[in-house]
Amino acid sequence: MSSQTITADAAGTWKLGDLPVHRLGYGAMRLTGSAAFHHGTPSDRERSHAVLRKAIELGVNHIDTAAFYFSSLRSANELINTALGPYPDDLVIVTKVGPYRTYDGEWGTSARPEDLRGHVEENLRQLGRDHLDVVNLRRMPMYDSIAEHFGALAELREAGLIRHLGISAVEPRHLAEAQGIAPVVCVQNRYALDRSDPVTDELLRICGEQGIAFVPFYAVAGESGEHGATTAHDEEVRAVARDHGASPAQIRLAWTLHQGPHVLAIPGTGNLDHLAENVAAGAIRLTDEELDRLGAPRQRAGATG
Repeated sequence: MSSQTITADAAGTWKLGDLPVHRLGYGAMRLTGSAAFHHGTPSDRERSHAVLRKAIELGVNHIDTAAFYFSSLRSANELINTALGPYPDDLVIVTKVGPYRTYDGEWGTSARPEDLRGHVEENLRQLGRDHLDVVNLRRMPMYDSIAEHFGALAELREAGLIRHLGISAVEPRHLAEAQGIAPVVCVQNRYALDRSDPVTDELLRICGEQGIAFVPFYAVAGESGEHGATTAHDEEVRAVARDHGASPAQIRLAWTLHQGPHVLAIPGTGNLDHLAENVAAGAIRLTDEELDRLGAPRQRAGATG
């Protein structure tokens, strides 16, 4: 397969509320440096701009970001603004609020409900927008309920600062709680081929039944998380990759997209070649037999967990 000629529409489309997006998007977490947040070294500004512009050329129209995505020199939101503004009409930018980082990069006290307007306005300022397409509330572990926080965002939606709402790092009960306050267009949870999680599996199922987008993060990174893509690929992943002339990372993305038509992928990278490979993964079609082989270790882990 030639990754340089495949565009994001090969993955198909889904809607975030009334906003159609290609199911293969781009996550901005790795845009600012060799690893997320304060890890690694800051990125080259021009290379980051080139990655963003290439993503648009390849048909990506869904970018996931946050004001707390920054390194010692770079801000993801600012890079997106300067590289892509004025924005294409079909580009959907999804951001998230809740966690907070201080100016020196350390994690600060997570937002209280009354703090969320400031978080939203900071994203608006950095992105140069008068409203945000989608805002995810990232649930903080110290809060068992998300009702107050989600209610605060629902008020900002009514005020016109936000078009659609989503939630992140949640359980099924949080989705039901949020839906009692305002519509939810997406759920963003950690989810990967090599990570067995019955709670998130249930969320994926519920989202599919209700037509809600399910947006995994760390689908390629796996257990490496914020530090970058994993190299610990199962032998079945490597074998299927060889059969398709693809990389293990592409197979992990393809498996993710095969988990349902409502499942989106938002792999992140600061590398142009990796970007093209990620987008091209949307064209890989796995057989039922391959899906069974790939999912077998995950199923075994779930059965013994």
